[in-house]
Amino acid sequence: MVLTAQKKTLHSKLALKLSKLTIPESSSSTSATVDFDFSDVFGPTPPSSSSQSSSSSSTLAAAADPEIIHHRSHSFVGPSPRFAPSNPSPLDAALDSDENEDEIGVIEVEPEAAGKIGPGDFEILRVVGKGAFGKVFQVRKKGRDGIGGGDGILAMKVMRKETIIKNNHVDYMKAERDILTKVVHPFIVQLRYSFQTKSKLYLILDFINGGHLFFHLYRQGIFSSGYVLVSEDQARIYAAEIVAAVSHLHKCGIVHRDLKPENILMDTDGHVLLTDFGLAKEIDESSRSNSMCGTTEYMAPEILLSKGHNKDADWWSVGILLYEMLSGKPPFTHANRKKLQERIINEKVKLPPRLTSEAHSLLKELLQKDPSKRLGSGPRGADEIKSHKWFRSINWKKLEARELQPKFKPDVMGKDCTANFDKCWTAMPPDDSPAATPTTGEHFQGYTYVSPNPWLSSTGIEESSTQARNPL
Repeated sequence: MVLTAQKKTLHSKLALKLSKLTIPESSSSTSATVDFDFSDVFGPTPPSSSSQSSSSSSTLAAAADPEIIHHRSHSFVGPSPRFAPSNPSPLDAALDSDENEDEIGVIEVEPEAAGKIGPGDFEILRVVGKGAFGKVFQVRKKGRDGIGGGDGILAMKVMRKETIIKNNHVDYMKAERDILTKVVHPFIVQLRYSFQTKSKLYLILDFINGGHLFFHLYRQGIFSSGYVLVSEDQARIYAAEIVAAVSHLHKCGIVHRDLKPENILMDTDGHVLLTDFGLAKEIDESSRSNSMCGTTEYMAPEILLSKGHNKDADWWSVGILLYEMLSGKPPFTHANRKKLQERIINEKVKLPPRLTSEAHSLLKELLQKDPSKRLGSGPRGADEIKSHKWFRSINWKKLEARELQPKFKPDVMGKDCTANFDKCWTAMPPDDSPAATPTTGEHFQGYTYVSPNPWLSSTGIEESSTQARNPL
């Protein structure tokens, strides 16, 4: 209250000073200039001279823009610290000290942002997903600036800080945001903004309105109907697009670690896109991670055995995904988690007899329990998988240019259509409900982000991918 009163007093002083200003007539230009004293509002005026004016103006111009950190390898502009003037004025001090008056006020200012970005800039339309840390909403960006396909329809992932801190997942959430700022690929969902309030983290991503692969796999039955195989060709393009996306992640030194149908979205044209990088990690070629993370049905044996894992664990998950697409269920299932883990570690994969010999070969090589023998673990990496005979018909350049069209296209009625999302989510009240504020707020410094290419739509992903591969 005291700070608010102080700010109002300063504003009143400023208004009073400005009300006394008059515009002199041109004939009086030679008359003495009357100086108005604003030192009680803006602080003492520094000494000036004609020799200092040019240098001081250039200094002020430099100070006006925060330092920009360039991620050259991906042609991205990342977040930078807020610029703090060396001699803040009384008005600056009052404004800065009052920044926590509402939740949106804690958002850091980004060099590319015209102003602060926060929850108030987005209209919540529907719930389209729910997880351990929060919800995913379909939102419309106010102002209709063309982001997200030209109509402002986006996805907003909201995560509660208190829950994240309680579960010791701070590093995962920060890594998700950092990784998304570095990755541009035609089969990976694009991050547009990230910001925070006192109690929550927000990620704004492209809204992919075809729904989750999981929805189509089990509700629509595009791959199987009562576990009766439809076509390997139908699964081949999806598998190839997933391989292309995972390959790109690995080239960037990133392991996804949670590949499953629920984390794969389908766009209007039937192409698939990877999403949810909450468990992803940056790992260099010589390093291994010992974290126990992922969804059990898709976790590699080396993760379950705590032997340490790297990118090879993703190729196991790709093998599980392919098996599920071709047969209608994962190769290892059990209601008891411990017994499920034992099956993954000890049991041999039983291949469906209806599949071609090429499909059997690929599944056997991807689902090798020893990661050093797994397809994709060798020096050629993902190229070992791409050159497998089951992918013989895939032109990988055309695939990444989105020129290979999937046979199945989801039934979509408009950009904001949510018919392909489970009704258990879309029927929920679209409320970004209040959450408790953590006692400490230093965990998520530097979280704010604005995409340097906000005009990109889903149809322009190929161009941005080319830019990322050919940096300036």
